[in-house]
Amino acid sequence: MENKHFDLGKVIDQAINDALSKRGVVNILIAGRTGVGKSTLVNAIFQGNLATTGQGKPVTQNTREISKEGIPVNLFDTRGLELEHFKATMNELEDLVKTKRNDVNPQNHIHAAWICISENSRRVEDAEIALCELLAQYMPVVIVLTKCSSDNGFRNIVQSLLPKAKNVVRVNSIPETLDDGHVLKPFGLVELVDLTMEVVPEGQQAAFAASQKVSVQQKKTKSHKVVAGAATAAMTVGASPIPFSDAFLLVPIQVGMLAGITSVFGLDLKKSFLTTLVSSTITGAGATIIGRSIVTNLMKLVPGIGTIAGSVISAGTASAITVAFGEAYIATLAQLFSVKDAVDITGEDIIKEFKIRYK
Repeated sequence: MENKHFDLGKVIDQAINDALSKRGVVNILIAGRTGVGKSTLVNAIFQGNLATTGQGKPVTQNTREISKEGIPVNLFDTRGLELEHFKATMNELEDLVKTKRNDVNPQNHIHAAWICISENSRRVEDAEIALCELLAQYMPVVIVLTKCSSDNGFRNIVQSLLPKAKNVVRVNSIPETLDDGHVLKPFGLVELVDLTMEVVPEGQQAAFAASQKVSVQQKKTKSHKVVAGAATAAMTVGASPIPFSDAFLLVPIQVGMLAGITSVFGLDLKKSFLTTLVSSTITGAGATIIGRSIVTNLMKLVPGIGTIAGSVISAGTASAITVAFGEAYIATLAQLFSVKDAVDITGEDIIKEFKIRYK
């Protein structure tokens, strides 16, 4: 099969568009009284110091929507739970969540709510009970106990008073030095991410995995699904064995898989980076689309495949190469995330680590 019309640039453009479209966006409502630590929690969970550097726009008098370019989450920060504002806040909030819920596009729904209560207060206010009952009619609600240091049975009390909440999670968002000099380390953040992942719709799980920064495991889990989808597509292409000369037919699948994994990890998905990554791994120097070159390069990069007999790629081999290549890329990103924040990981870091680990 001739491949002279194969345009790698268009393949990469399409892969980026598809990856970002499939990832979508997740919308989370965060409510709590002044001083409970919502901003600290947001900055501890999400990439990009979202509460500090995100762009906020009012959607009601007491609720603003916070977002930041490149991070697929919108946060609806609700204030005004104090008594003098409470009735107006509840009315506005119900109008907002109803409007969002009735939108034909599920990307515009509010997918989960966190109600923040300071553990130090040792009490649940009537306003918080009413808020939980209201929101639970429209979305899953997780109660987040903030500034936690000593439970003393308070979590059980909260669970009994707010039975419509999906769960109650104790967190400490930042290191805190106690009166005796002991430093209380952050805790509960991964648990909050895991529980939230369980309750948001499946269509928003990739966006949530990408947006948060505390659980590399969630990024890996969603990326494994990207690899599985690519492997199925590769197997379909190889249903009739592919001559080496036609191995370029696998390139869009491989490129799409790389784009999908990159987006789920929450990295900046730029054409220049993806082009360099593809050129240095799949297609060889200069992005030359030559079938035997593609097979040779992939064979070098994915340990355990062995050698391909003859001059054709079967469905099983196409799938195996795709899985091994995708899992190698996931392992590379997971390693980098274990030592760096996402904002500090460069394209050069990724390519260098990949080549070191799988040369």
